[in-house]
Amino acid sequence: MTDRDINEAMDRYAVGNDSAFLAIYEGLSPRLYAFLRRGTKDDALAQDLLQQTFLQIHGARERYAAGLDVIPWAFAIARRLRIDAFRKSGREVHGEPMEHVASRGPSPHDELEHRRAAEVLQRALTSLPDAQREIYELVEGEGLSMAQAAEVLGTTVMAVKLRLHRARQSLQTAARHLLE
Repeated sequence: MTDRDINEAMDRYAVGNDSAFLAIYEGLSPRLYAFLRRGTKDDALAQDLLQQTFLQIHGARERYAAGLDVIPWAFAIARRLRIDAFRKSGREVHGEPMEHVASRGPSPHDELEHRRAAEVLQRALTSLPDAQREIYELVEGEGLSMAQAAEVLGTTVMAVKLRLHRARQSLQTAARHLLE
């Protein structure tokens, strides 16, 4: 399902077409869950926050302005809920370990090198300041556009570009230090 399909479904849902909710849920839930799971490291909490996100979307559907991009709005809701959950529990928000990328070959040596690189990248991501890690997750991990990420974070596209550039530089530096 494309972003456009999700937006059109939300437009229909906002004016009372209840059957459009399924399309919204199917289009957004995998992406939102991955975002929440990566940030919480807890399946049950991520599922809980996902359901709360959709409850808030449902509750605000009458105030939703047709034609807007629903994806950054949904991610902003999920992000706020994730932050609130961590504030209530007194825990910090951190990223989840990266999934293992498919091996380039059957060689055990290749697999070992791949795992080492994934661990280095994960440690580098963990060392990023929260703002940089969050923007990196949204753009690189979730595939949001710069404009969508700016909406989620309540900032400008230029600020997103700057944070992402800094995040990439920080990752390169951290990875270099970890490999030495």
